[in-house]
Amino acid sequence: MTGSKVKETSKLGPRPEKPIEIYEFESCPFCRKVREIVAILDLDVLFYPCPRNGPNFRSKVLEMGGKQQFPYMVDPNTGVSMYESDDIIQYLVGKYGDGNVPLALSLGFLTSLTCGLAMLSRIGKGTTYTPAKLPPKPLIVWAYEGSPFCKLVREVLVELELPHLLRSCARGSPKRNILYQRTGHFQAPFLEDPNTGIEMFESAEIIEYLRATYALQ
Repeated sequence: MTGSKVKETSKLGPRPEKPIEIYEFESCPFCRKVREIVAILDLDVLFYPCPRNGPNFRSKVLEMGGKQQFPYMVDPNTGVSMYESDDIIQYLVGKYGDGNVPLALSLGFLTSLTCGLAMLSRIGKGTTYTPAKLPPKPLIVWAYEGSPFCKLVREVLVELELPHLLRSCARGSPKRNILYQRTGHFQAPFLEDPNTGIEMFESAEIIEYLRATYALQ
């Protein structure tokens, strides 16, 4: 699939003033389709994880949209909200891209099937809620959909139902240089926790930190 590289030939549209909000969970193929376009469009997104049995955000989606269906997108810049991955992709491309949906994401059921097959090796991960403390402020994660190391961290973020601001940094993203200037090198994932002041690289260390800090023992 796409999502690991920002296409140099595609024209990005205006950048949203406020992050797009997306309610979803890691192991959903329809959600993955939306995460792919997020990477291609180099969008920063505030993710609200909705694992099975999660007590916080599934009910919020029901309240806002009338049903528990994922993904669900809210654009605070325009007031637009919607279900359906294909509709979300078309909206994001039209508003923040060049209006053209990449071929790999425009094949309907075939795209969803391909996304599902891509997750088979980690089937069941990032699906079910693990009791955890809800942080006062969303975590910040520099990551992108095409990285297996980022995926490991996202699985835990979803299972612990930890809201997080994704700083998209697929290959070709200018945000890679921003992180490089801040830390002296680029590596993803990179975690910032504004609640504790902790910053760290390395997926295994990030996962250990998240579980030690937020999981209810």
